[in-house]
Amino acid sequence: MSERFTEIERFADELARLRGRIRALYADTRRASGLAEMELTVLTAVVNAAVPPTVAQIGRSLGHPRQVVQRAANRLAELGLVAFADNPDHKRASLIAATAAGRALKAADHARAQAVTKAVLARIDRAAFADAADRLHMIRGAIETYLKERGA
Repeated sequence: MSERFTEIERFADELARLRGRIRALYADTRRASGLAEMELTVLTAVVNAAVPPTVAQIGRSLGHPRQVVQRAANRLAELGLVAFADNPDHKRASLIAATAAGRALKAADHARAQAVTKAVLARIDRAAFADAADRLHMIRGAIETYLKERGA
């Protein structure tokens, strides 16, 4: 390891570079959806949610400010891809549900992305991705725990 970077700095640098490469890898599929990156991110979160989420829940889950998620959700609603619904647990925090058009757009996006994923998996073993995902999950969990304890 270089004296220039600590392990965590090197890790953060690799994550930033990897995020950039992942964005580039799927840029054409996102562009074909006609949505901005954050809009597609929010639509994905809504479509993949087990129950309709709130804007704040999506923001916390993805680490984005609530206002950024709200703007994307509002745009998705304007496009008819999501709909807001009353939340029985909270007067002001509406639930967001994907419409049939939103689910169809996301399915088409997913199909395009799967073609890219298949090409990448021809070069990199699935087990490497699974191992990396497991390790990242553990690291993220530990960092979240630290942040909660620090905030308490």
